[in-house]
Amino acid sequence: MRKGRLSTGARLALGAPYLWIALFFLAPLALVLKISLSMSVIAQPPYEPAFAFGAGLAEWVAQAQKFSTESYRGLLDDPLYLQSCLTSLAIAGVSTLIALLVAYPLALAIVRSSPRLRPLLIGLAVAPFWTSFLIRVYAWIAILKEEGLLNHALLALGLVDEPLAIFATNTAVVIGIVYSYLPFVILPIYNSLERQDASLREAAADLGASELQTFWTVTLPLSAPGVVAGALLMFIPAVGEFVIPDLLGGSDTIMIGRTMWNDFFENRDWPTASAGAIALLALLVGPIVWFERRQMREAVR
Repeated sequence: MRKGRLSTGARLALGAPYLWIALFFLAPLALVLKISLSMSVIAQPPYEPAFAFGAGLAEWVAQAQKFSTESYRGLLDDPLYLQSCLTSLAIAGVSTLIALLVAYPLALAIVRSSPRLRPLLIGLAVAPFWTSFLIRVYAWIAILKEEGLLNHALLALGLVDEPLAIFATNTAVVIGIVYSYLPFVILPIYNSLERQDASLREAAADLGASELQTFWTVTLPLSAPGVVAGALLMFIPAVGEFVIPDLLGGSDTIMIGRTMWNDFFENRDWPTASAGAIALLALLVGPIVWFERRQMREAVR
């Protein structure tokens, strides 16, 4: 084997992730894009394809004139999609901010704990993943309902005079999202804090900086990549969340995931729902690309 050339096994190992992405991400995405460019009809399936994947290149070029962008125009004309998109961004943004405020102190406490205690704390941080996601969301129904555990505890302690109406509100959705995705925020922040050089904090203290000043000038800036990574890992799936708004939200909780589900299964308008999925993906790709480029610039420095 020549120097610098990879063996067949190494090529297969390197190519496996790309094959996985092609089969389980790009292929389904191409199918969704195809449906979004189709016409909605009353049939099974409920759309008329603009082209077939098995056709040749010349036929594809000829059929390209049949592409319909009506579904994408419908997204702009339909106020429901705009409202659900703005609601999704707002709920995901608030949830991400709350999760960061909770996750950062927890991650910092884990990093500053003793090495023998640290694995246990990390295990507790990811403990919710040991149970079904759906079961955990159903548990919050029992907690947040008017006759649930939270209101029973508040009434017993005399903190409230009547049960709080939290269930079936946007507040319940935010609570469910924060709880469900909090480990995704804790772990990147922990990883960023754990890799920091302790001598930098010692140098700041030697120069007369207080603990608070050291945190703001050394610890927090150096952990920014972990904060951004954790925020993106939570914000992106939270925008398209469907299960939590459906189970914990009310009838006025209109998020983009529920809107697309209604178009798929109730209205049978697959092209519009597919166009919404493509538009949402295009909207969320921007932050991902920005973060990747920022990470590359940081690595070059």
